[in-house]
Amino acid sequence: MMKPIRVKAATGLMDLLVHMGYSKTKVKQLLKHRAIAVNNKVVTGFDHLLSAGDLLSLDSKPEPGKDILEKYDIEVLHEDDAVMVINKPSGLLTIATESEKRETAYYLLNAFFKERNPSRPDRIFIVHRLDRETSGLLIFAKNEAIKKKLQDDWEHAEKKYYAVVEGVPKKREGKIESYLNETKAFKVYSDAMSDETKHAVTRYRVLKADKTHALLELILDTGRKHQIRVHLSDLGCPIVGDKKYGAATNPIRRIALHAYSLSFSHPVTKKKMEFTTPIPPAFGSLVRHMV
Repeated sequence: MMKPIRVKAATGLMDLLVHMGYSKTKVKQLLKHRAIAVNNKVVTGFDHLLSAGDLLSLDSKPEPGKDILEKYDIEVLHEDDAVMVINKPSGLLTIATESEKRETAYYLLNAFFKERNPSRPDRIFIVHRLDRETSGLLIFAKNEAIKKKLQDDWEHAEKKYYAVVEGVPKKREGKIESYLNETKAFKVYSDAMSDETKHAVTRYRVLKADKTHALLELILDTGRKHQIRVHLSDLGCPIVGDKKYGAATNPIRRIALHAYSLSFSHPVTKKKMEFTTPIPPAFGSLVRHMV
């Protein structure tokens, strides 16, 4: 339990805690777990009004299940009754494969929910995926109906990525468009238009560059498997670390691709939801001397 705080002036509980540096999501989590007390009485409403002289205290013990997220470096950016948005680390699958069942974002979040509320754990449903090597923003639905709403509207969601590439594109910005196919060895490639290929469009902009590398911002008009990786390889600028698609080097021991921005319409409230994350620290050595 943190040291109690004496409220100096009348205000809303949420307003005060946000002013103190807590996110609204964190405040709601604390309320849900009955971790906030006013004058030694637990409060559970975010709209609770505080009076001058009230004694406010917060239980700072870890949220149940949080150790699972911290162990795998999963950051929860938003959670409500309909959706959950996380920042996925590089190296973690979104969902299970034949060879890996447990170390996936889907499995670990379900484990987190079971530990947080064993009697009635929340459930999550996959809306989209990020490659194991790609870090960044990933959204999950809390039920099948929400999943369907999000997927039906997914083409209107705006998805932006950072990538550090080998080489520098000749044009500072442009659009890459092709039809993607896949080999039996699961390698994606650009091919002629046919019933078996999928149309893919990627827009790019050079943010910084030096003589040998560039930092790009990428916007997906479509969301195909390995789309960015194939398109940048087609451009002659493979992503650093992406040896599958032509990279010569891997100085940061991961692919330099990060899903940094995601905006979408909330499936229940219809409010525009916007999330951003910074460039991963691992990219620092690659972009430090770029201009």
